[in-house]
Amino acid sequence: MSEASAGGSVQVRYWAAARSAAGVESDEVAIGPGATLADVLADVRHRHAAQPKFAAVVGCCSVLIGDRPVAGLDPATVTVAPGDQVELLPPFAGG
Repeated sequence: MSEASAGGSVQVRYWAAARSAAGVESDEVAIGPGATLADVLADVRHRHAAQPKFAAVVGCCSVLIGDRPVAGLDPATVTVAPGDQVELLPPFAGG
């Protein structure tokens, strides 16, 4: 049984500089039971390891799971569920 069939998947959407660094608008990430945001971030960092700026951009992004901000929380303690949307939002300049 694959990880996707055992747990499902989440969609990771990239915005602004994160989208530019990834070279795609989004990724579908297979997750297993008990998956965390840290697992999802490790997966996308691995997928885009050949993109030189990707890890640095993701490291400074604000993260939302659906409409729930996860600022200040340890990604290893934030669970994700099948069907969740993880939004990676880099800092924006201007007002």
